[in-house]
Amino acid sequence: MGTDVAIDLGTSRTRIFIHGKGIMVNEPSVVTVNLENETIAAVGEEAYLMLGRTSSRMDVVYPLSGGVISDFGLVEAMITLLLKGVVSSKIGMPRAIACVPGEITEVEKRAVVNAVSGAGIRRVCLIEEPVAAAMGAGVDIETPHGSFVVDIGGGTTDMAVISLGGISVSHSIKQAGNTFDDEIIKYVRKKYNMLIGKRTAEQAKINIGCVVPGISDDTYRIKGRNLVTGMPDWVDLTADEMVEPLIETAETIVNYVQDTLEETPPELTGDIYNSGIILTGGSSQLKGLDVLINRATNLKVSIAEDPSNCVVRGCGEAIKYIDRLNKSDSGVNPIIDQY
Repeated sequence: MGTDVAIDLGTSRTRIFIHGKGIMVNEPSVVTVNLENETIAAVGEEAYLMLGRTSSRMDVVYPLSGGVISDFGLVEAMITLLLKGVVSSKIGMPRAIACVPGEITEVEKRAVVNAVSGAGIRRVCLIEEPVAAAMGAGVDIETPHGSFVVDIGGGTTDMAVISLGGISVSHSIKQAGNTFDDEIIKYVRKKYNMLIGKRTAEQAKINIGCVVPGISDDTYRIKGRNLVTGMPDWVDLTADEMVEPLIETAETIVNYVQDTLEETPPELTGDIYNSGIILTGGSSQLKGLDVLINRATNLKVSIAEDPSNCVVRGCGEAIKYIDRLNKSDSGVNPIIDQY
């Protein structure tokens, strides 16, 4: 009997949930390639530590961009290597559910299916990220009650109003965690004439990222290269200072939240008025983001428990729906799709 797995193939991190065991893999979606012989030198955390520190013979790559696969071969190799450490045998190769952004093409979905299948999975089902995020946040998605979930990941922000196991209204935008990182890099370069790397920007976001002034007095020291002198340099950033590079992306997300609410049927809007908006994903923890959405919508906004892992946990819960697909009288399953 194979082991069922759930895979959150994220732009920034890949997480693997094993049925009956929980989250067994939580690694950066990064691959280091040896350019001399085109072999994989490292994946996950080991590869991430090499980011910005390799020689000309090595290249560190994020094989996913904007929530979709940009390098099929590297994604397949990464999944294979990550699964190898947690799935002990390929006898009765496992079934898998993989998460995909809410608005991607059939070609992009097929790329995910092929990459997962190439890693030794005999049966692949897909679930949309906002549905998985809702399940991971503890929402009973099969009831006739509208729930609004906003999942802010690394490559995409997916938001959806969910009821009766399906999506009523949704939006997916490529403004998310990586966009925040890029804006921090641009800001530091423009204001301080200092060049910093992606890892440094990400750590600054995690430690002092803020989109509403006056709610935090934290500071964080970043180090990089002074573009005037060419020498190593550092600067202390404050949380209030971080508002400037982050606010534009945050407001874009807020605008799409408002658009989604405007498109929601009135009965479901009434449900959302009572239950509020649930935020998931790593970047949902930016200080003040919940406040910003609350001010724009006048709705209660809550951050899910363990928001970074909501998608993979929900994906793991959805494993139970695979068996329903086997039943001839089950009809069309609205929660997962088999490929």
